[in-house]
Amino acid sequence: MAYDEHLADRIRQVFDECHVATEEKRMMGGLCFMVNGKMCAGIVNERLMARVDPTVYEQVLQREGAREMDFTGRPMRGFVFVEAEGIDEDEDLLFWLDLCLEYNPRARSSRKRSGKK
Repeated sequence: MAYDEHLADRIRQVFDECHVATEEKRMMGGLCFMVNGKMCAGIVNERLMARVDPTVYEQVLQREGAREMDFTGRPMRGFVFVEAEGIDEDEDLLFWLDLCLEYNPRARSSRKRSGKK
């Protein structure tokens, strides 16, 4: 499954301009931007995946193009898919990435899996 390279470049540009160090990882059939070792934002197909503070989750779902992230078949609170119409303008993409970066310091890290059984 491919992801939108143009959107990836736009995200990289925002993070570069904000002087945010990221690590990129391919996952979920797309691309994930890790900040401080934690999933911050990503791309699945042409959609932005935004990790936001669960306390603002319901509120941001009201924005144009936003919907619950249901990658696993059920909504994941704190994760939002944003369709193209919600990030066409640079200021809209910046809004979402600012939300992701604002929450990142408080977000929980994924547990590292041990190779031992």
